[in-house]
Amino acid sequence: MAPVTVLCIGMAGSGKTTFMQRLNATLHSKKEPPYVINLDPAVIKVPFGANIDIRDSIKYKKVMEQYNLGPNGAIVTSLNLFSTKIDQVLKLVENKSDKFNHVIVDTPGQIECFIWSASGAIITEAFASTFPTVIAYVVDTPRNTSPTTFMSNMLYACSILYKTKLPMIIVFNKTDVKKADFAVEWMKDFEAFQTALRLDQELNGEDGTSSGYMSSLVNSMSLMLEEFYSQLDVVGVSAYTGDGFDDFLKAVDNKVDEYNEYYLKERERILKEKELEEKKRQNKSLNKLMKDMNVNDDTEVLSDYEDEPEDNNHNGEVVPDEEEEVEREYTFPEDRSAEITSNTEEDIQSRYQQAFEDTAKSASSKTVEAIANYIRR
Repeated sequence: MAPVTVLCIGMAGSGKTTFMQRLNATLHSKKEPPYVINLDPAVIKVPFGANIDIRDSIKYKKVMEQYNLGPNGAIVTSLNLFSTKIDQVLKLVENKSDKFNHVIVDTPGQIECFIWSASGAIITEAFASTFPTVIAYVVDTPRNTSPTTFMSNMLYACSILYKTKLPMIIVFNKTDVKKADFAVEWMKDFEAFQTALRLDQELNGEDGTSSGYMSSLVNSMSLMLEEFYSQLDVVGVSAYTGDGFDDFLKAVDNKVDEYNEYYLKERERILKEKELEEKKRQNKSLNKLMKDMNVNDDTEVLSDYEDEPEDNNHNGEVVPDEEEEVEREYTFPEDRSAEITSNTEEDIQSRYQQAFEDTAKSASSKTVEAIANYIRR
């Protein structure tokens, strides 16, 4: 059975790396050590042992200096460089796939550098095409007690879901500081969210974050996201204490079944469509080339004969006519006197010599006559 890939994605400060550490420790305690990959080139130290670490092959500070980039640009460039070798990474994972059940991947805290970059899409697609893949979107629970902040986070999660087209688990982290019950209720009960939004507006007044316009927009968004919420599994965990990680692993198993039942078929359909589009593009290019070369469907080209079997064993040599028993036809069949034989060879040679001498004499006399005419002038 192929291992499950868990891509851990979250805003900066959401506790994503600590979540990775706790998940790694939990799986080790269950005697199911995972295969760990770190894709954050800018992190100074990771609190877990990584089987594959992007920092081993790409030096983040050197990228900044060499390409004259800022922090985010250097992260994107590092991921671009790393993604060119993603096939080698997959081979390493596949070679060890019989020894573990989970692949957990830590991504950069600058979430847009991974999700919205070409390299992030390449890496995600590569894993999703090879192994069952699940997105774990880590949310900082204490920071999302405001309805507007919560809605902003959910909109970001929604965009990630439709960008990756992969099963997603919303992980409300730091439940040791603030329980995630309020967030779960907001996702399940639209009226409860409206009540919280109204209370927040009354409490904070017109401070710009809870204005009438913002409240109306957030209300509309929450109503629209009801279908989005129905596609999610929601889990509250504490990366600090370890609470909730058994529930998270159960949610991962549920999403693997969902991946195999729905997402895998959808991905296969998308790949088939891409293959058909590529064939259409190639045919269109070929037709355009033939049109430019004035080649139509009835015209025979060299490629039409490339696959025809050979009728002889002469390896491309030209077969003399005599071997094919072909009767030679002469251009002048009635006058055979022009043929060269041993009897006529000497006679022809003397004729050539005589013709040459006559031509030389004629040319010499013409030259002398031309010089005399010039002197007379």
